Amino acid sequence: MSAEAGELVTFTGLKKVYHLPGLEVPVLHGIDLTIRSGEFTAIMGASGSGKSTLMNIIGFLDRPSEGAYHFKGEDVTALDDDGESRIRNREIGFIYQNFNLLPRCTAFENIALPLFYRDDVEDERAAVTHALEIVGLSDRGHHKPNELSGGQRQRVAIARALVGNPAILLADEPTGALDSKTGQEIMDLFRALHGRGCTIIMVTHDRHVASHCKRIIEIKDGRITSDSLT
Repeated sequence: MSAEAGELVTFTGLKKVYHLPGLEVPVLHGIDLTIRSGEFTAIMGASGSGKSTLMNIIGFLDRPSEGAYHFKGEDVTALDDDGESRIRNREIGFIYQNFNLLPRCTAFENIALPLFYRDDVEDERAAVTHALEIVGLSDRGHHKPNELSGGQRQRVAIARALVGNPAILLADEPTGALDSKTGQEIMDLFRALHGRGCTIIMVTHDRHVASHCKRIIEIKDGRITSDSLT
């Protein structure tokens, strides 16, 4: 299968079943979905809807039980662990609700971590410095997480996701640990990143957060129930 212009993620008949002792738990039921380069997409759903499982499959943290996953036109359904790790490290930038920063490392060091596993970045210091500039933290690179506010820590997490120039930023409830004012500032940053051409997929249960995105996909009981442009 060759990718049509701009196609990054294509799911066809995607299913996910978790196997527990004496029990099968179906989570995703035949998902058909395409995400294109430059989109700013929210995946919405209540707890247990399957949105987190879908996010994990997009980000190569989990594998489908059935169906096909094409990434940039390549069938990645049957990749081995090394193949998944290669794409995950080079193509996906992860942003989490609780930041996931190393407490003993400075902001600069946290941002640089993904580059440790790369051999194709010519100037790592320049890449980290540029990422800090993009998120507005040029003067905070030497601070450790406990010396930063929640909003600043999330900006560090966003810079860490950006530093390797990934194809997709994958954000899981990125404002969930922030107050409403700081959350709005972070959403403004995401909008600015989208304006710079970043492809963003945001997983959320919050309709206000989703309203900032250009496309909203709603999932219920493991099925897409709505897919609309805003």
